[in-house]
Amino acid sequence: MTCVKVDITDKELLSQWERLLQSSPMSSWFQTIEAYDFFLSIPDLLKPFGFALYDTKNRLKGVLIGFIIIDKNSIRHFFSRRAIINGGPLLAEDITSEEISKLLQTTITNLAKSVIYVEIRNFSDFNQWKSVFESTAFSYKPHYDIHIDCHSDFKISDSKLRQIRKSLHNGVEIATATSLAEIDDFYQILNHLYRTKIHTPLFPLQFFHEFFLQKKGVFLLVKYNAKIIGGAMCPILTDKVIYEWFIAGNDKEYKALYPSVIATWAIMDYANKNHIPLLDLMGAGVPDKPYGVRNFKLDFGGTLKEYGRFLHINNKVLFLLGKFAVKCLKREF
Repeated sequence: MTCVKVDITDKELLSQWERLLQSSPMSSWFQTIEAYDFFLSIPDLLKPFGFALYDTKNRLKGVLIGFIIIDKNSIRHFFSRRAIINGGPLLAEDITSEEISKLLQTTITNLAKSVIYVEIRNFSDFNQWKSVFESTAFSYKPHYDIHIDCHSDFKISDSKLRQIRKSLHNGVEIATATSLAEIDDFYQILNHLYRTKIHTPLFPLQFFHEFFLQKKGVFLLVKYNAKIIGGAMCPILTDKVIYEWFIAGNDKEYKALYPSVIATWAIMDYANKNHIPLLDLMGAGVPDKPYGVRNFKLDFGGTLKEYGRFLHINNKVLFLLGKFAVKCLKREF
């Protein structure tokens, strides 16, 4: 068994990687070649990493890719150096505990000097491998996700249905983005949301421009009188899943038109019309802690999933200092 760094020019790796994506129950857009290619394309914003695990017969059994966020503020970057692995590792159905351990340990070893911690954000059920992660120095942190079945009839709450009908009746429209100018308008709304309510850093505009220009997914926009009042940025795992990665609405100025509600509805409608069976709303807080966003998302008829996260801390002192420092230095990336 061997574990090596991902080489995007290795045609045999790419071929096996594509087959693994088709067969693995752990597939997500964030573990695709397409995603890794996107991360590589913005080296001034992200430092991507990837590892491929082969068995003794040179069969690809697992792939793990993620990125380190580059903060141009040197002080903030020092205290917030972290590796993010969205979706968890991509694993073959017949992978062994020993092979998973090898993949995780290789990741830890290679990132040890670069980051304070490594966080794996699961979008599918890794419970059967939980003990393997824990034996490789990853601790499990409960965290909710919400999935919406877009094949069947939507089970939207009565209140949300009324809001959707009222908004559409009053002239609100849904459209896909066609220009960078529209991305700029959406970003202004999203940036305002992050600064005033979410209070966490947001990727720079360049990140969203590149996602649009490279056609890595779809931007769905909410418009009223030709003005953008909301929208969502959504990666798509072809024929399987659409993700609500970034979403925002100008709810303060257009309260009676419910732009945030329509933005989520736009993704559901897009998925249904394009035969995408699942919408992943990507995060709904932690159990036993009130979270208004979770209640908002559940009103669209989704199913609560407790897939959790895995956390490996390289430096506990810097990790604790970083948590405090980030609270004091929160600004846009």
